[in-house]
Amino acid sequence: MYGSDFEGRGVIVTGAGSGVGRAAALQFAGEGARVVLADRSKEAVGQVLRTIEYAGGAARAVVGDLSEQHVVDEVVATAVGFFGGVGVLVHTAGITDRMSALADTDDAEWRRVLEVNLTAPFLLTRAVLPHMLAEERGAIVFSASEAGVRGGAAGAARTAAEHGIRGLVKSLAVMYRWHGIRANAVATATGMPADADPGAHGPTVLSPYLGLSGETAGPHEQAAAMLFLASDDARHINGHVLPVDNGWSAV
Repeated sequence: MYGSDFEGRGVIVTGAGSGVGRAAALQFAGEGARVVLADRSKEAVGQVLRTIEYAGGAARAVVGDLSEQHVVDEVVATAVGFFGGVGVLVHTAGITDRMSALADTDDAEWRRVLEVNLTAPFLLTRAVLPHMLAEERGAIVFSASEAGVRGGAAGAARTAAEHGIRGLVKSLAVMYRWHGIRANAVATATGMPADADPGAHGPTVLSPYLGLSGETAGPHEQAAAMLFLASDDARHINGHVLPVDNGWSAV
């Protein structure tokens, strides 16, 4: 589909064991990319690894929590050691919150959501940038949920984290655009189940705004948008958050 855009290039996909991450890993591998699969589930990421290898593709798997620096270091070392570098970073790993309003958000919820949804992308992006700078080429694509474009899609913790991803995208675009590195995000409405606390006000406050009407994009369609943003066809798209949500963010 994209010719030689990804043939032989090292691509890191986080959250690769399921959902959008799995779909993205399979699509990049199908385009000839050499994929490092990062996920917390050994079983899930192992299944994706076997699927890629069975189809004749090249992949390696790293299991761990990307909010921990040693896991980040292992992911990047695997990409560089086996595939010679990092051409593309696709970050889809994330968790939801309890849909808590700010006054009902405890420290544990805040810290964990920020660690996984914002600190982990920061750590991994920082680790791959030197390799992209050395090549003067690279594409970074984040998965940023609808909580990053509107205030009624999640609780306080996830809304803050996802807006932080938008900030990272824009900062990366400004700071590295002259170095051949682009950063974008796909804002998705995945219907990820919320760990809603019945005692928190968040679900009650947000419930009128949470319903999705009409057809929503599935993992394959969201991953296809990520593939496009990482391709040479999108070489002039930088610093953009692309909603793939059937207009939900426009409500």
